[in-house]
Amino acid sequence: MNLRSIFSVFSNDLAIDLGTANTLVYARGRGIVVDEPSIVAINKLTNKVEAVGHEAKDMLGRTPGNIVAIKPMKDGVIADFDVTEEMLKYFIKKAHNRNHLLSPRIVICIPSEITQVEKRAVRESALRAKASEVFLVEEAMAAAIGAGLPITEPSGNMIVDIGGGTTDIAVISLSGIVYSRSVRVAGNEMDESITQYIKRKHNLLIGERTAEQIKIQIGSAAVLQEPLTMEIKGRNLIEGIPKTVTITDEEVREALSDSISTIVNAVRVALERTPPELSADIVDKGIVLTGGGALLKHLDQKIKEETDLPVFLAEDPLSSVVLGVGRMLDDMSLLKRVSLQ
Repeated sequence: MNLRSIFSVFSNDLAIDLGTANTLVYARGRGIVVDEPSIVAINKLTNKVEAVGHEAKDMLGRTPGNIVAIKPMKDGVIADFDVTEEMLKYFIKKAHNRNHLLSPRIVICIPSEITQVEKRAVRESALRAKASEVFLVEEAMAAAIGAGLPITEPSGNMIVDIGGGTTDIAVISLSGIVYSRSVRVAGNEMDESITQYIKRKHNLLIGERTAEQIKIQIGSAAVLQEPLTMEIKGRNLIEGIPKTVTITDEEVREALSDSISTIVNAVRVALERTPPELSADIVDKGIVLTGGGALLKHLDQKIKEETDLPVFLAEDPLSSVVLGVGRMLDDMSLLKRVSLQ
């Protein structure tokens, strides 16, 4: 066993996909060790963290007045620095089985259109959470690597990563991003559209967890072969009492139509701005979809219809980003090539 492999046994490097909806942590040599919602429950009276991740998500919309469940990430960037730092500390500790002495090197994913100030904030949060060194990588690049695209070759690869807060679209060639665009319409926006639609059409107020369940169970981007319905519970706005309503997949599709057309248009714009040589590669290879939002029924079909290009779903859409950054931990030369300064 050489010295390098001894070090890799003790290696504590982590890759983090700090998402708006979920945070995933990949530990070198161990794979994905944390996959939890990006939510922190804080006691307002004591300012102490009561719960993080799954436990905090279960509290959403159900907390007493002195406990608030906060989502510190908004549209893929940090909206609340202190809470993000607490959340990072918690997830880093969890990934290292509570070992406080380790100072890991950390690679963190960020959306492509993030400002310098936001970049610095992510880096500082990680350093304060005890990282020894921090690398930032664009989400789309990580997703492409995680989806197994040949990004180091001199040919065009197009990736569409639909997360919770942002949809990142990129054309990658020779380990570099030739074109990238980030639109702040993704999973959360879809949930919000469903909430508003049901409020308008049925005078029913539903919580964000219910909206997410509706999207997952009966949401679709194109007409389904078999119609779906779902019973939902909420508060009737006129009578003020709890009520049950049955909604159809057609209604949900109508609610989601604006969000979907924003994403489809962003893909179209990306195709228009891609250099012709690379466009030819994309015609052959098609577009790869990753991220939780890519799991929306028939979204691949809808993009295929609108662009006339082959569209494929990555093998593990929810983990593509973190698996991609995880792969970079094992290949420092690739990491140095693709990380942002």
